[in-house]
Amino acid sequence: MKELNNKDKITNFGFKKVSEKDKVSLVNNVFSSVTKNYDLMNDLMSFGLHRTWKHYFLHCSNIRNGDKVLDLASGTGDITKLVHKIVGKNGQVISCDINYEMLSFGRDNLIDKGIINNVSYIQSDALELPFKDNDFDHVTIAFGLRNTVNISRALKSIHRVIKPGGSIQILEFSRPEKIIQKPYSIFLEKFIPSLGKFVVNDKDSYKYLADSIKMHPPQKEIIKQMETSGFVNNVYNNLIFGVASIHRGYKI
Repeated sequence: MKELNNKDKITNFGFKKVSEKDKVSLVNNVFSSVTKNYDLMNDLMSFGLHRTWKHYFLHCSNIRNGDKVLDLASGTGDITKLVHKIVGKNGQVISCDINYEMLSFGRDNLIDKGIINNVSYIQSDALELPFKDNDFDHVTIAFGLRNTVNISRALKSIHRVIKPGGSIQILEFSRPEKIIQKPYSIFLEKFIPSLGKFVVNDKDSYKYLADSIKMHPPQKEIIKQMETSGFVNNVYNNLIFGVASIHRGYKI
């Protein structure tokens, strides 16, 4: 591991300490590696539950017909597709991901499903969003917040582009309740990397993804960071004993 310059800001890449600059490159490599099998592996790792979580996530949101929505860490397009259905022909969805391969794969997925109108695609880091202030009614980010190099700066960047009265909607793996912490930890540590190895021959990428879940701050810490970033009326609710959670906050 190379020596870090004192000027480099340090962050976590799984359990490793790296510079923020290096994490961008490392995470980008992970998602470039897993793109083609991403949906299959999500189904296997969550036993298909991620699809139910995503539907419920948007069911709990206050996104309405005609809204303009930014879908961050859009990946293969699951959330973009669902948001597009909600906002209708009078709304607009911007599908945004830092990884070109994921963004392109998601775009092709949606085009193959006939979803063309009112959807745009932007490659961008969540920390440096290329949009004007007060541009969106809502911002969604599903299973992507933990992969940013700095959660607080990402939240501040998101806050800037939301209109007053708009909301942020976050779906993310979280800190599970004590009753399942031990078996869940074993599941992440042993099962997920092994699944990556035997199904897609990519143990290292899925070890990082499992480690990133374990290192992600607990729910109440995310609430505090949302408050510090300017969001108000912040709440969360757990899914499956806290294996995942939905956070929501508003800009005034």
